[in-house]
Amino acid sequence: MASSNGPTTDLKGTFLRVYSDLKAELLNDPAFEFTDGSRQWVERMLDYNVPGGKLNRGLSVIDSYKYLKEGKELTEDEIFLASALGWCIEWLQAYFLVLDDIMDSSHTRRGHPCWFRLPQVGLIAVNDGVLLRNHIPRIIGKHFRGKPYYVDLLDLFNEVEFQTASGQMIDLITTLEGEKDLSKYSLSRHRRIVQYKTAYYSFYLPVACALLMSGENLDNHIDVKNILVEMGTYFQVQDDYLDCFGDPATIGKIGTDIEDFKCSWLVVKALELCNDEQKKVLFDNYGKANPANVAEVKALYNDLNLQGVFAEYESKSYEKLITSIEAHPSKSVQAVLKSFLAKIYRRDK
Repeated sequence: MASSNGPTTDLKGTFLRVYSDLKAELLNDPAFEFTDGSRQWVERMLDYNVPGGKLNRGLSVIDSYKYLKEGKELTEDEIFLASALGWCIEWLQAYFLVLDDIMDSSHTRRGHPCWFRLPQVGLIAVNDGVLLRNHIPRIIGKHFRGKPYYVDLLDLFNEVEFQTASGQMIDLITTLEGEKDLSKYSLSRHRRIVQYKTAYYSFYLPVACALLMSGENLDNHIDVKNILVEMGTYFQVQDDYLDCFGDPATIGKIGTDIEDFKCSWLVVKALELCNDEQKKVLFDNYGKANPANVAEVKALYNDLNLQGVFAEYESKSYEKLITSIEAHPSKSVQAVLKSFLAKIYRRDK
């Protein structure tokens, strides 16, 4: 990703140093009078929740901005600003995950207990989520207030947050409404959940940040948004597939979509393909934690050759995405989109 010389060497190391700078600013924010206890709480909360993931979303802002600069060496200031926006996305992700884990009564996240599961944290984590969300405009205000695209940046983060929260709502009420009624699940519903819950903030947001930094008007890049949302949908279908057919040692977790009654691509495809007898097997076994029920569902997936169905979906999606990308008039935008696609095509984790 990074070039072998100049200020972009060791991109991840640079990115993590920017985290430390932003954290120090937030822990000394003049709008609040910190005590030692409150400062320690916020620092521990940030370190626990913000930098622990793969950081792909955040690093993608720097990557995308480099492609848009068409090979010109980035200045230290440009790297800092692109990193700061990358961290705003990681902060947004942390805010969603902290609250998501509470809603789902999850136990672990990234190999550690969820933040709200820690002794002394509990439901204080709700307020911590709100704090994480509020840090984003603090960071943007401090470093981008004088930029011509400042208001556009705030609008972008607000819109994407609204879309993601709305996607989460559809996901949550789908199970609630249905009370485990599989007939409510369909490909169109799956697509809506994925588009709003994942694709906007994971795929569109990093590129939109880089476009704004490059002086572009986002209204002129609706086609880029559409391609990235399509890519995000493809990414989530892969995720659903790996949850069932991936190697837990490679993906780092044991999939539980079947037990959790998730509106997964596999189950909606199965519903589309199965006969009445197979449908009964699915209705009787899906969403049950007993390993025997899970095994029944997996056996049905194998009978329906869902691995083959997925392979066909993957190659068709890739061809469609490449065709859309190559139709874009800007070579630098094409490079951004192709770099995203290369990272996810045929991934195994």
